[in-house]
Formats: sequence, C-alpha cells, structure tokens
Amino acid sequence: MDLIKAVEQDFATMPSYPDFKAGDTISVNYKIKEGNKERIQQFRGVVLQRRGSGHTQTFTVRKMSGGVGVERIFPLVSPAIDSIEVNKHGNVRRARIFYLRGLTGKKARIKEKRY
Repeated sequence: MDLIKAVEQDFATMPSYPDFKAGDTISVNYKIKEGNKERIQQFRGVVLQRRGSGHTQTFTVRKMSGGVGVERIFPLVSPAIDSIEVNKHGNVRRARIFYLRGLTGKKARIKEKRY
C-alpha cells in the first residue's frame, strides 16, 4: 500500500453527510471568512457529479442565479462545509449530468424520485 494512503487512513476523519448523488437538489451550508468575521452562506442547487474517492472526493453543484448558471466544486472533506441537506432526490440515469448545462427552461427540469 502507498505510504500516503496509509497515513490518510490513520489520521483523517470522514464527516457524516446524508447520501446524495447526481441529480439531487441539495443545500450546502459553508463558512465564509470576511476579514475577522465568519458567517455561514447557503448554496442550493443540483448535483452534477461526484468524483474521486476517500478524502479527495469532490462534488459539483449548479444553480441558476439571475439567469446565469453558477457552478461550484466542493471538497467533501472540508472544514469550510458546515452541513449538507438533501432537498429533493432526482431521477436521472447518469452519474454525470453535464448535459444540463445546455438546457434551459422546462427542459432543464429533473423529475423527482418518489418513494
């Protein structure tokens, strides 16, 4: 086994977040530092992908802000992330839904998975 991976497994702790995948609508509450103050800001959007494994895992969230698409990549293991909430589970067939970038209006909707 690689020495770096062995050290990562011994010392790193994995935070517990709800289970989410591509197509789900989530709210990510993350900490922002402005000078010496710290506040929590919410970023709500659709998960486009999850990539990586273990402590290097990241996920991409896309939202529409003023008619412009805004994407943000979050590392899953980050002290800046305060909490993650799953708002809706989406019904998609792919693990990476980059085709959503080219869609607008009603075509950009994702059906909600019903249980």
